Amino acid sequence: MSCLQSRPKLSRSEELLRYAKSQEEIQMNLKLLGMENDRDLQFLLQGGDLLKVRSKSWKKTRYFRLMEDCKTMFRESKRTFKTSKTFLVDEISAVRMGRQSDGLRKNTEEHVESRCFSIMFKGRRKNLDLIASSEDEARQWVNSLQKILSSLNNLSTQAKTEHWIFSCLRKSDKNKDDKLSLSELKNFMLLINIEVDDDYAEMLFEKCDKSKSGYLAGEEIKHFYDLLTHREEIDVIYGEYAKTSGFMSPQNLVDFLKKEQREDATLADAHNIIQKHEPDENAKEKKLLSKDGFLMYMHHPEALVLNPDHREVYQDMDQPLNHYFISSSHNTYLMEDQLQGPSSTEAYVRALLKGCRCVELDCWDGSEGEPEIYHGYTLTSKILFKDAIKAIKEYAFKTSDYPVILSLENHCSVEQQEVMAHHMSSILGSALVTSPLGDGMPKGFPSPEELKGKFLIKGKRLNKLEEKKKLKLAKALSDMVVYCKSVHFHGFEDARQHLSFYEMSSFKENKALELAGESANAYIHHNVEKLSRIYPAGSRTNSSNYNPVPLWSAGCQVVALNFQTTCTDMDVNQGRFLINGKSGYVLKPAYMRDPASEFDPVTLTRGDWLQHKMLHIMVISGQQLPKLSKKKSSIVDPLVRVEVYGVPDDIAEEKTNAIDNNGFNPEWNENMEFNVHVPELALVRFTVEDHDSATSNEFVGQYTLPFNSLRMGYRHVPLLNKNGDVLPSAGLFVYIMVTDAN
Repeated sequence: MSCLQSRPKLSRSEELLRYAKSQEEIQMNLKLLGMENDRDLQFLLQGGDLLKVRSKSWKKTRYFRLMEDCKTMFRESKRTFKTSKTFLVDEISAVRMGRQSDGLRKNTEEHVESRCFSIMFKGRRKNLDLIASSEDEARQWVNSLQKILSSLNNLSTQAKTEHWIFSCLRKSDKNKDDKLSLSELKNFMLLINIEVDDDYAEMLFEKCDKSKSGYLAGEEIKHFYDLLTHREEIDVIYGEYAKTSGFMSPQNLVDFLKKEQREDATLADAHNIIQKHEPDENAKEKKLLSKDGFLMYMHHPEALVLNPDHREVYQDMDQPLNHYFISSSHNTYLMEDQLQGPSSTEAYVRALLKGCRCVELDCWDGSEGEPEIYHGYTLTSKILFKDAIKAIKEYAFKTSDYPVILSLENHCSVEQQEVMAHHMSSILGSALVTSPLGDGMPKGFPSPEELKGKFLIKGKRLNKLEEKKKLKLAKALSDMVVYCKSVHFHGFEDARQHLSFYEMSSFKENKALELAGESANAYIHHNVEKLSRIYPAGSRTNSSNYNPVPLWSAGCQVVALNFQTTCTDMDVNQGRFLINGKSGYVLKPAYMRDPASEFDPVTLTRGDWLQHKMLHIMVISGQQLPKLSKKKSSIVDPLVRVEVYGVPDDIAEEKTNAIDNNGFNPEWNENMEFNVHVPELALVRFTVEDHDSATSNEFVGQYTLPFNSLRMGYRHVPLLNKNGDVLPSAGLFVYIMVTDAN
């Protein structure tokens, strides 16, 4: 029997009822997104046929549409329902028009360029390469997907929570009668990551079943939702300050802000918060803040643990380039390991979208006179140099406007080096820096601000003597190296005496860590004048990473990591560059830019850098932590680990106890204290783990940020998954205080 025949046939009335419910769900979700009557969304909901491309010989029609929840894309084969699949819109990282992906370039002809587009996913999931029936249709798909992606990303935390809980309620309502039986309620509790015993579930059910009908419906489900999402800790805080008929007046709110969050709060701030976050129009008209409005404010980015001023570019961007830490990638073209994994232009796109400002290109002679990029003397696949440059050009300034450094590992013949120079010149055009900025001979680096929207080339450069010797370096390529000339390192004294500011060395991680441990102050002085690039040891064939913090503490700017690898070191790297508008540039502390600096992160001699602080953190509660297994019965036992990264004296960690079987609303109320001697170099990492007494704990989510970007008082901490993407609705609630230790 076919899949079509095995499906139960619905009566006409059942079909109409199901259709009516689906339309009701669509309208509710469109309203939540603020996209009622939006033509692009209607296009996605209707859906259509697209040609899916896997290879030159495998191109098959698939039907795609947005499902009623307005957050899930559905696709199925035209021939059988067996191959129907779904993916979340939240899983999309980018939608690219044209034959931009490696797969489309390899498996399609140029004449279909205008009809092609690719859906790129977060993490290591493969692209969806698609062909529409016309250019207009392809553009409609791309524009519509980008719009729904943007709308979902802009949803408030409260709205995302409601959206998620509503979806779980829908899944639990097995017979789709808009009612919840006791067994369906238990199923719902498991879906949202909380396990309760039968007695408690029955007590909750009976408390909400006012009609005594044996199921929950309408207002009873709303009552159950209110009981479930009730947060006692918020009640206590709100109740302490809501002194105006059970509401917060502007003055009550100012009292809360000044005592619990920031001392400089004003009545104008309070009025702005009420106007912006109060959902009840009557309360808003009376200039009062309800408990719902207070919770919405507490979840807003302006009230989270990260200083909202640091979400934008706030640092001085007019300092010389070498006075900044620069987000940097190693062997950027690799998607997986260093020996036999795929190379891809998508790897460059992903790194650049994460704010990376220095990417690496290993260049080798290719066939038909076209240079290729791959990891030499290994089995990694190859991509064309020109395709990598095109991808870099397109995505270089999507996340940040500040300069991108192309670090060339050049193994090409002179002839193909000429081709490399031609491609960079023709593709990058005037954005490529080929001569010093300003008049006369430069004596130092230009600033990131002066280099906005520009590309710098790091590589070998001929001097006049070498030109006469006709070394194996094309002059056209050599002339493109202006501010980042690659040279060997022969010691700090040799570099001080013989190297110009634009001559930079690359260090293997082990050598760099040795210098940072034994000669940190000399390393800092070296990096006051010059750039240093650090790269992973060759033994890291699995693309693992190293801890970048000791290298930053020695003033190294270009600390290159394997961006494709999810790990603690990459989390810390992204935490360092979370601030300053995610520009990929973070200004080094003043004592790391001073030629006479006596700072040494190892010995910590006295100086301006020594600002001994005590960090007090109370981990209060967690919200909507994700399930780690698709099994309904798999519920997390969460604990919170807090770590401080920085100079050796500041490295520390503490953890809470584990809470059994509750990932929905666990409460800890546990205190921690940390000594922080050099705040400007310290980072704080919050990690949630699923406790397992038999094996190692499993990662649930994390958030890392610079110590000096912490906000004081009651704060929500968002959580990121292992790929560095936000976990919708999930977070921690904490209280933070920093005091002088002296």
